[in-house]
Amino acid sequence: MNDNAIGIFDSGLGGLTCVAEMKKAAPNENIIYFGDTARVPYGTRSRETILEYASQDIALVARQNVKVIIAACGTVSSALGDTIPCDVPFFGVVYPAARAAVSATRRHIIGITGTPATIRSGAYERAVAGMSSEDICISVPCPLFVPMVENGITDPDDVVVRSMVERYLAPIKEKGADTVILGCTHYPHLEDAIRRYMGDDVVLISSGAAAARAAYDHLTAADALSGRDTEGSITCFTTDSPDMFYENAHRFIGDVSMAVHKVTMEQLVGKEQI
Repeated sequence: MNDNAIGIFDSGLGGLTCVAEMKKAAPNENIIYFGDTARVPYGTRSRETILEYASQDIALVARQNVKVIIAACGTVSSALGDTIPCDVPFFGVVYPAARAAVSATRRHIIGITGTPATIRSGAYERAVAGMSSEDICISVPCPLFVPMVENGITDPDDVVVRSMVERYLAPIKEKGADTVILGCTHYPHLEDAIRRYMGDDVVLISSGAAAARAAYDHLTAADALSGRDTEGSITCFTTDSPDMFYENAHRFIGDVSMAVHKVTMEQLVGKEQI
């Protein structure tokens, strides 16, 4: 047994979908979450900048004495590829989500949605190709999905939401995909709108949920789950306003108790202790 916390990070609030899935699976685990809300979104930045931010994020989370780290960010996971950037077990979202999609597809046509950086990387396509030679991928960048979700614009009846979902997912629907990877942890908050457009028979794969399951399976196999018999805590760090983070976080994770702390840039780059 291991009572150290589970570390999860994202460019913003989207990774809280991964936190919610982990709490369902392992309610007694303590979770450390870092959301780099001052620099969101990552998906429109260069690979070099994404890797710089990712190394800072990972180092910050690792300093909290965690037993596993989940990069609940499709952009970061895609940029890192097969790189293992820390000394503790590390999970991205790409391979778990690709594995789930390959298992789910019936017509062997998989749609992939993600930030521009994620789609440019080709990471999901490579992951799917490494698991199946039959499956065809149709990939589309969805640059406005993250800012929409971060600003609470997710209602499937909202004309902006409907038009953006149709604009981005039309190529996937036209090609007859029966499975769609939500390749950014923000995207499950648009699931109702995406499902309404794609149809109820299309399987939607939440990349954050897939990563949470992969990390949970690892901890179970390693006998590294917590031995405590009380509910675990959620401690969040953010590079922007803690009050804004707390207020917006409940749209992602529900009415869950959490502590939120501000991280300065000096602390993020390791020059000062938290």
